[in-house]
Amino acid sequence: MANTFGQSYGLTTLCPLINGTDGHSAFDKLTRHHIQRLAEDEGSPFTKVPNTYFARLFILNDVFFQQGNSVARDHLKSKYLVFTSNFHGDLDTYLRGMWNNAEADVRAIWQYAVAFDKVQSADDFVAYIKKCQLTTSLFFNGSNDISLAEQLKSLYVKQAFSEFAMAHQGKPAAELRAAFSEFLARVQLDNLSTPSWQPGQTELTSMY
Repeated sequence: MANTFGQSYGLTTLCPLINGTDGHSAFDKLTRHHIQRLAEDEGSPFTKVPNTYFARLFILNDVFFQQGNSVARDHLKSKYLVFTSNFHGDLDTYLRGMWNNAEADVRAIWQYAVAFDKVQSADDFVAYIKKCQLTTSLFFNGSNDISLAEQLKSLYVKQAFSEFAMAHQGKPAAELRAAFSEFLARVQLDNLSTPSWQPGQTELTSMY
Protein backbone atom coordinates (compact mmCIF):
# COMPACT_ATOMS: atom_id res chain seq x y z
CA MET A 1 0.00 0.00 0.00
CA ALA A 2 1.18 3.52 -0.78
CA ASN A 3 0.04 4.67 2.66
CA THR A 4 2.44 2.39 4.48
CA PHE A 5 6.17 1.86 4.68
CA GLY A 6 7.13 -0.93 7.04
CA GLN A 7 5.34 -0.27 10.32
CA SER A 8 4.88 3.43 9.53
CA TYR A 9 1.73 4.95 8.07
CA GLY A 10 1.28 8.16 6.10
CA LEU A 11 -2.20 9.65 6.52
CA THR A 12 -3.53 12.39 4.23
CA THR A 13 -7.06 13.76 4.62
CA LEU A 14 -9.09 16.58 3.09
CA CYS A 15 -12.16 17.42 5.17
CA PRO A 16 -14.58 19.91 3.56
CA LEU A 17 -15.55 22.86 5.74
CA ILE A 18 -19.08 24.19 5.97
CA ASN A 19 -19.71 27.21 3.76
CA GLY A 20 -21.10 29.71 6.22
CA THR A 21 -20.42 31.99 9.15
CA ASP A 22 -21.18 32.20 12.84
CA GLY A 23 -22.66 35.62 12.15
CA HIS A 24 -19.31 37.38 12.18
CA SER A 25 -16.56 35.18 10.70
CA ALA A 26 -16.49 32.46 8.05
CA PHE A 27 -16.07 28.93 9.37
CA ASP A 28 -12.84 28.42 7.42
CA LYS A 29 -11.35 31.54 9.03
CA LEU A 30 -12.45 30.38 12.48
CA THR A 31 -10.83 26.99 11.84
CA ARG A 32 -7.61 28.61 10.61
CA HIS A 33 -7.52 30.90 13.64
CA HIS A 34 -7.95 27.92 15.98
CA ILE A 35 -5.14 26.01 14.25
CA GLN A 36 -2.83 29.00 14.48
CA ARG A 37 -3.46 29.22 18.21
CA LEU A 38 -2.67 25.56 18.94
CA ALA A 39 0.21 25.11 21.34
CA GLU A 40 3.49 23.79 19.95
CA ASP A 41 6.21 21.47 21.20
CA GLU A 42 5.25 19.76 24.48
CA GLY A 43 1.93 21.62 24.61
CA SER A 44 0.74 20.36 21.23
CA PRO A 45 -2.44 18.26 21.34
CA PHE A 46 -0.67 15.65 19.23
CA THR A 47 1.76 14.88 22.05
CA LYS A 48 -1.25 13.16 23.68
CA VAL A 49 -1.73 10.86 20.68
CA PRO A 50 0.35 7.65 20.94
CA ASN A 51 3.00 6.98 18.29
CA THR A 52 2.69 10.29 16.41
CA TYR A 53 5.91 10.98 14.52
CA PHE A 54 4.64 14.11 12.76
CA ALA A 55 1.31 15.89 12.29
CA ARG A 56 0.26 18.94 10.29
CA LEU A 57 -2.97 20.94 9.87
CA PHE A 58 -3.75 23.68 7.35
CA ILE A 59 -6.60 25.14 5.32
CA LEU A 60 -6.76 24.56 1.55
CA ASN A 61 -8.50 27.46 -0.19
CA ASP A 62 -7.93 26.77 -3.88
CA VAL A 63 -5.86 24.52 -6.14
CA PHE A 64 -3.19 26.06 -8.35
CA PHE A 65 -1.75 24.38 -11.45
CA GLN A 66 0.50 25.16 -14.40
CA GLN A 67 -1.32 26.08 -17.63
CA GLY A 68 1.08 26.88 -20.43
CA ASN A 69 3.34 29.68 -19.28
CA SER A 70 1.00 30.85 -16.54
CA VAL A 71 -0.41 29.60 -13.28
CA ALA A 72 -4.15 28.88 -13.21
CA ARG A 73 -6.43 28.29 -10.26
CA ASP A 74 -9.40 26.03 -9.68
CA HIS A 75 -11.99 27.55 -7.37
CA LEU A 76 -13.11 24.85 -4.98
CA LYS A 77 -16.71 24.58 -3.86
CA SER A 78 -15.52 24.35 -0.27
CA LYS A 79 -12.49 25.20 1.77
CA TYR A 80 -10.79 22.10 3.16
CA LEU A 81 -9.20 21.27 6.48
CA VAL A 82 -6.12 19.27 5.53
CA PHE A 83 -4.72 16.90 8.14
CA THR A 84 -1.59 14.86 7.52
CA SER A 85 0.19 12.59 9.95
CA ASN A 86 3.02 10.07 9.99
CA PHE A 87 2.79 7.50 12.76
CA HIS A 88 3.80 4.03 13.85
CA GLY A 89 1.15 1.33 13.63
CA ASP A 90 -2.21 0.83 11.92
CA LEU A 91 -4.74 3.52 11.00
CA ASP A 92 -7.71 2.43 13.13
CA THR A 93 -5.64 2.18 16.31
CA TYR A 94 -4.08 5.58 15.68
CA LEU A 95 -7.38 7.34 15.06
CA ARG A 96 -8.95 5.78 18.13
CA GLY A 97 -5.92 6.99 20.06
CA MET A 98 -6.57 10.51 18.78
CA TRP A 99 -10.18 10.42 19.95
CA ASN A 100 -9.56 8.70 23.27
CA ASN A 101 -6.60 10.89 24.25
CA ALA A 102 -7.46 14.26 22.69
CA GLU A 103 -11.22 14.28 22.10
CA ALA A 104 -11.69 17.90 23.18
CA ASP A 105 -8.97 19.06 20.79
CA VAL A 106 -10.34 16.92 17.95
CA ARG A 107 -13.84 18.35 18.42
CA ALA A 108 -12.48 21.92 18.48
CA ILE A 109 -10.35 21.45 15.35
CA TRP A 110 -13.00 19.67 13.25
CA GLN A 111 -16.11 21.44 14.61
CA TYR A 112 -16.83 23.27 11.34
CA ALA A 113 -16.14 20.33 9.04
CA VAL A 114 -19.08 19.05 6.99
CA ALA A 115 -21.04 16.31 8.83
CA PHE A 116 -18.64 16.28 11.78
CA ASP A 117 -21.58 17.02 14.08
CA LYS A 118 -22.54 13.36 13.63
CA VAL A 119 -19.21 12.16 15.09
CA GLN A 120 -19.89 11.12 18.68
CA SER A 121 -17.48 8.25 19.33
CA ALA A 122 -14.08 6.85 18.46
CA ASP A 123 -15.66 4.52 15.88
CA ASP A 124 -17.48 7.47 14.31
CA PHE A 125 -14.22 9.40 14.10
CA VAL A 126 -12.42 6.50 12.44
CA ALA A 127 -15.18 6.20 9.84
CA TYR A 128 -15.27 9.97 9.27
CA ILE A 129 -11.53 10.35 8.69
CA LYS A 130 -11.50 7.37 6.34
CA LYS A 131 -14.18 9.05 4.21
CA CYS A 132 -11.92 12.10 3.92
CA GLN A 133 -8.73 10.10 3.31
CA LEU A 134 -6.61 10.28 0.17
CA THR A 135 -3.93 7.81 -0.82
CA THR A 136 -0.53 9.08 0.31
CA SER A 137 1.50 8.74 -2.87
CA LEU A 138 5.29 8.50 -2.71
CA PHE A 139 5.22 8.16 1.07
CA PHE A 140 8.71 8.66 2.48
CA ASN A 141 9.29 7.12 5.89
CA GLY A 142 11.63 9.52 7.68
CA SER A 143 11.71 7.40 10.83
CA ASN A 144 13.65 4.20 11.49
CA ASP A 145 10.39 2.22 11.63
CA ILE A 146 10.28 1.67 15.39
CA SER A 147 7.74 2.84 17.95
CA LEU A 148 7.74 6.43 19.16
CA ALA A 149 8.77 5.34 22.67
CA GLU A 150 11.85 3.59 21.25
CA GLN A 151 12.76 6.60 19.13
CA LEU A 152 12.40 9.04 22.03
CA LYS A 153 14.55 6.81 24.23
CA SER A 154 17.20 6.59 21.52
CA LEU A 155 17.29 10.39 21.16
CA TYR A 156 17.63 10.75 24.93
CA VAL A 157 20.48 8.24 25.18
CA LYS A 158 22.29 9.81 22.22
CA GLN A 159 22.28 13.28 23.72
CA ALA A 160 22.96 12.05 27.25
CA PHE A 161 25.96 10.07 26.02
CA SER A 162 27.29 13.11 24.13
CA GLU A 163 27.14 15.10 27.35
CA PHE A 164 28.83 12.26 29.23
CA ALA A 165 31.67 12.14 26.71
CA MET A 166 32.20 15.90 26.88
CA ALA A 167 32.14 15.95 30.68
CA HIS A 168 34.61 13.08 31.12
CA GLN A 169 37.33 13.80 28.57
CA GLY A 170 40.79 13.09 29.91
CA LYS A 171 39.59 11.25 33.04
CA PRO A 172 41.73 8.36 34.32
CA ALA A 173 40.58 4.93 33.12
CA ALA A 174 39.38 3.72 36.53
CA GLU A 175 37.40 6.91 37.12
CA LEU A 176 35.94 6.73 33.61
CA ARG A 177 34.79 3.12 34.07
CA ALA A 178 33.10 4.00 37.36
CA ALA A 179 31.44 7.05 35.84
CA PHE A 180 30.23 5.05 32.84
CA SER A 181 28.69 2.40 35.10
CA GLU A 182 26.87 5.19 36.93
CA PHE A 183 25.78 6.64 33.57
CA LEU A 184 24.28 3.32 32.46
CA ALA A 185 22.41 3.02 35.75
CA ARG A 186 21.00 6.52 35.34
CA VAL A 187 19.84 6.22 31.71
CA GLN A 188 18.22 2.77 32.23
CA LEU A 189 18.62 1.53 28.67
CA ASP A 190 15.86 -1.08 28.96
CA ASN A 191 13.31 1.36 30.40
CA LEU A 192 11.51 3.13 27.54
CA SER A 193 9.38 5.26 29.85
CA THR A 194 11.95 7.09 31.91
CA PRO A 195 14.31 8.78 31.69
CA SER A 196 13.56 9.72 28.09
CA TRP A 197 12.61 12.51 25.77
CA GLN A 198 8.91 13.31 25.98
CA PRO A 199 6.69 13.86 22.92
CA GLY A 200 7.17 17.41 21.68
CA GLN A 201 10.23 18.02 23.85
CA THR A 202 12.89 20.21 22.23
CA GLU A 203 15.59 20.43 24.88
CA LEU A 204 17.14 17.91 27.26
CA THR A 205 17.90 18.96 30.80
CA SER A 206 21.64 18.57 31.23
CA MET A 207 22.84 15.65 33.34
CA TYR A 208 26.05 17.48 34.28
